[in-house]
Amino acid sequence: MQLDGKIALVTGGSRGIGRACVVELAKRGAAVTLVYRGNREAAESLVTELTAGGHAVEAVQADVRDGQLAQQIVDRIVEKHNRIDILVNSAGIVSDGLLGAMTTEQWTSVIETNLSGTYHYCRAVAQQMMYQRSGSIVNLSSTAAEYASRGQVNYAASKGGINGLTRGMAKEFAPRKVRVNAVAPGMIETDMSEAIRNLAGEQILKAIPMKRIGKPEEVAAVVAFLAGDEAGYVTGQILLVDGGLSLGVY
Repeated sequence: MQLDGKIALVTGGSRGIGRACVVELAKRGAAVTLVYRGNREAAESLVTELTAGGHAVEAVQADVRDGQLAQQIVDRIVEKHNRIDILVNSAGIVSDGLLGAMTTEQWTSVIETNLSGTYHYCRAVAQQMMYQRSGSIVNLSSTAAEYASRGQVNYAASKGGINGLTRGMAKEFAPRKVRVNAVAPGMIETDMSEAIRNLAGEQILKAIPMKRIGKPEEVAAVVAFLAGDEAGYVTGQILLVDGGLSLGVY
């Protein structure tokens, strides 16, 4: 398998796209540590399922907004395995509302979780990956970064920030053979997108050329590709996985 012997860390790994990434990386041979914030039952269930199948997976509870804890988690992984090869930043939240009615808490919680959380873990792995002169970071962005919806200015700003962070880091880290990319999903079948999918109904399918909602596993497959050596000449890219949604409606 293409990720045999790789050491991976996935934030937001107990649900949705993050969960699918944990499964995909583990099945491709990586030893995976998943970070989850509150859903202990889901995290432990996933660990039990994958370890029963012979995969090396463990879970750690942490809020990605805590940068000091992010560094501690990475340090423990490096102490155990002497390296860290893959970081997938998937932790994210939504807190929708029109800007005129949006509270400071709605803005801050989304920015600090989605953007600052990504920064904390990127910064935590940076020194080790540059020291070992290898590594792949994959950040979860969104089509919302370029094609924002009404009521999601905070979410769009956080994902736009991730795109800028990804490209800037890719330039900084490339001389040390560390690659940084992002995957930008469109409408994917997750708990987080359920409200907007229910609100949009059949209208959302009219905007997607492929006429269906994507699956978390389809995003995870792209993440795993970027994480592996097969993508060894790919860095600084934002790959859209959106069924053609970003092409527009004609």
